Amino acid sequence: MSETEAPTGSSPIDIGRDEAIAMYYRMRLIRRFEENVVDLVNSNEIAGVTHEYVGQEAVAVGVCSALNADDVITSTHRGHGHIIAKGGKVRFMLAELMGRITGYNKGRGGSMHIADFSLGIFGANGIVAAGAPIACGAAFAFQRQGQGRLAASFFGDGAINQGVLAESLNLAAIWKLPVVFICENNGYAVTTPIGDVITDELWHRAAAFGVSSVAVDGMDVFAVRRAMAEAVARARSGQGPSFLECRTYRYVGHQTAERVMKLSYRTNAEIEEWRQRDAIEACARRLIETGAWAAEDRAVADAAVEAEIEEGIAFARTSSWPDEADALKYMYASPYPDLPAKGWEA
Repeated sequence: MSETEAPTGSSPIDIGRDEAIAMYYRMRLIRRFEENVVDLVNSNEIAGVTHEYVGQEAVAVGVCSALNADDVITSTHRGHGHIIAKGGKVRFMLAELMGRITGYNKGRGGSMHIADFSLGIFGANGIVAAGAPIACGAAFAFQRQGQGRLAASFFGDGAINQGVLAESLNLAAIWKLPVVFICENNGYAVTTPIGDVITDELWHRAAAFGVSSVAVDGMDVFAVRRAMAEAVARARSGQGPSFLECRTYRYVGHQTAERVMKLSYRTNAEIEEWRQRDAIEACARRLIETGAWAAEDRAVADAAVEAEIEEGIAFARTSSWPDEADALKYMYASPYPDLPAKGWEA
């Protein structure tokens, strides 16, 4: 993959029919998951706020569709889409968000700490750019062990000025680590336009370290998939890291509480312009136009998504709350030998 800007816009379906349909399903599942999470937050069934992924679904799905099951990802505060795209189970995610014992972190981690090592999900992370060095560490281990596996690190445009990201890019380039850096450039770091804090293209930053870098249309799941497949091939063949700047957009605020804060850093016209390029709608149109789908097939897929979401909500609602007596459990991966046998209360 050359250090240049990839062409944007429409791309043909260059993968199998079933995989293309699965990518639509996964994007739709992410969208409906997030929309239902907002309802659960508003009804106080989920405590606190969450960071919605609505609008950015093509990035997570395009990237993760090019990975193997044993490859790993590191995620962000806006991580629900990444988790679902890598195979995370909706029911366990909802249970976690609702604080139930059946959640991924037994109800103790919440939205920004969901992880499933069995699926290669090394965890969401509320610290900006903190997943990049973790991904480098995983990639270094894979390289040393000759496993042919790779790591992919998601982060937003707000991470581009973080020192730890620069260090990670430099380290990955020097050691030719099998890692792909995915910058989800949605144009805003919370409320700060990215153009106010950098003077050049984002992908130029990575290219300066000698990392193969490209900008791609983050609203086109097939374009993201194609760019990621090239980056994956580089990593597996020992050619080192790649950097993808996926130009995308979040339709809603930085987090769910922004709805009542009445912030005005974006115009309705700007939001609507991006909505007209919706990745899910574009994917559905392309499936129908190419004959991969009949029009009624989409309704069947959408109904299946609704059923999965409804089942997940029911599962979470009927799951048990954590026992108060176990409040101090699971604080460490393994008990410290010097602690009293009964724990901290002794």
